[in-house]
Amino acid sequence: MSDVTELTRAEEAAARAKEQAEQEALPYKWTQTIGDVDITILVPGNLKGKDMVVEIRKQSLTAGIKGQEPVIKGDLPHPILLDDSTWTLSPAPAGQKALEIHLEKHNKLEWWPHVVTSAPKIDVSKIVPENSKLSDLEGETRAMVEKMMYDQRQKEMGLPTSDEQKKMDILKKFQEQHPEMDFSNAKIQ
Repeated sequence: MSDVTELTRAEEAAARAKEQAEQEALPYKWTQTIGDVDITILVPGNLKGKDMVVEIRKQSLTAGIKGQEPVIKGDLPHPILLDDSTWTLSPAPAGQKALEIHLEKHNKLEWWPHVVTSAPKIDVSKIVPENSKLSDLEGETRAMVEKMMYDQRQKEMGLPTSDEQKKMDILKKFQEQHPEMDFSNAKIQ
């Protein structure tokens, strides 16, 4: 039985090493949070923004130096928010510059397996997200998470969720407005 476990561990380590080698071989570096993706491409230090070609579209990305093959070009795995996505050219060590591309994810609840669909994938099931506080979340996302937490606590205590409570309140109000009706067999679904 331990041989099977060891084989699985060895296979897991090999898969991790292969994934790391594939990512290191890319001509760019990238990181992500649950809400965004950041890409860095190192370019010669004498270049300026006008020497770059960066096309950020809702479902695709092209970036590189004018007159050369793009460093990155392809379809994104998921849509982005164009108005919140941007790029800059910043000083970098060793006399280089960094073309930094920030992509704001449309769906802030999923990890991307790669930046463009033609690139090697990472195993998103192995991502360990950083701990975050509710106060770090944006309004709509925070409200959704708080509602989910409330509903989970309610279920654990055998109490109605917020949606179930809302339905019961509507029924109660309707009953008060229509005392002549019999609601003894009413079921809330």
